[in-house]
Amino acid sequence: MYRRANMGQNQVHLQQRVAEDLNRPTVLFVCVHNAGRSRMAEAIFNSLAGDRYRGISAGTEPAARPHPEVVNAVRANGLAVEERPGRMLTQELTDGAVKVIGMGCAVDEACPALRVPLEDWDLPDPKDRSPEEVEDIYNTIEMKVRNLIAQLDRELGDPQTPL
Repeated sequence: MYRRANMGQNQVHLQQRVAEDLNRPTVLFVCVHNAGRSRMAEAIFNSLAGDRYRGISAGTEPAARPHPEVVNAVRANGLAVEERPGRMLTQELTDGAVKVIGMGCAVDEACPALRVPLEDWDLPDPKDRSPEEVEDIYNTIEMKVRNLIAQLDRELGDPQTPL
């Protein structure tokens, strides 16, 4: 009886967290394979944005797993990339985003049906690059993410600041 009641409380808590997550403005980071730049951007964005915004990454041809170079670079900076297959880019994901960011991999050409404005960050692919090169890409993404969060705070109003 106690266990069943406890499971019910956990389920209610999980449902509340999902509802809160869906209510946060979402930024979508898009790449073809969703295995490198977009996954780094998602991890960095979610770490820096806290509870204000939510970052998601997706790709037009998702890979089976993130690039090992990316996993290592993100881990070296104290964050983590989920070891899951890439997420498929859908119109539903783009429709739910306040901003869609391309990573520099011509995603608009790979997915001509994309009907949202796309901001392209034009970043090099980290696949098969040296750890130093991947770290440079990571640092560039972090800088761009910081600027993006500041821009969202200005445009949407910082949700943590009382009106």
